Amino acid sequence: MCGIVGYVGERDSVPVILDALRRLEYRGYDSAGVAVIDASGSLVGSKAEGKLGRLAERLTTEPLHGKTGVGHTRWATHGRPSDVNAHPHMDCSAKIAVIHNGIIENYARLRERLIASGHTFRSETDTEVIAHLVEENDEGDLVAAVRKTLREVRGAFALGVISQDAPDQLVFARSGASPLVVGIGEGEMFVASDTPAILQYTRKQIILREGEMAVVERDGYALTDFDGVPIEREVTQVMWDASSA
Repeated sequence: MCGIVGYVGERDSVPVILDALRRLEYRGYDSAGVAVIDASGSLVGSKAEGKLGRLAERLTTEPLHGKTGVGHTRWATHGRPSDVNAHPHMDCSAKIAVIHNGIIENYARLRERLIASGHTFRSETDTEVIAHLVEENDEGDLVAAVRKTLREVRGAFALGVISQDAPDQLVFARSGASPLVVGIGEGEMFVASDTPAILQYTRKQIILREGEMAVVERDGYALTDFDGVPIEREVTQVMWDASSA
């Protein structure tokens, strides 16, 4: 299982993301990466094959900063371990980035269609089709674009989307066994593949279930199904600590 992390709030997201990814290293991975919205409002990213320390070193010499960001540790399924195949993956305009755990079963057909319509792919991964589909479906509403994309993909997955055009918002979705946890803070929100990754920041959480989306902003979240029907769920207070996990 790979690691997914998201943050939106008032802190610099990069140290938070790296810290959370370190707490997910037990899952195993071959590469890591981050993407953030920087102070100019641009989507910027960095990724590296190998251990998380290699990405951290790269971010020391080529730093990134931003209050909204996502991070990922990958275990190769489609495409060999490499800097290029590491997540996040961007669309043609480099305004949308996607992180993803699981398998997109119909990615080959989708990739062929997208290439035929003019999209340029940079990686060998199934994940990159999601970024290009969101780009193709985006008519000014990121949430609607992700929702339309989810109707086109098949498989078991957890994914996160960040967009330059929605700088204070992250969109996550779950289909199948890949877990996602939303952590609720004060003026900040967290998302991760597992509770221990964000437990040092908040003990309030909700767990996404099969067929659910979470739209996360610094002041809260909206939970819906893939069709946009709102879902109400009681917030869980985690009573155990990371050492117990």
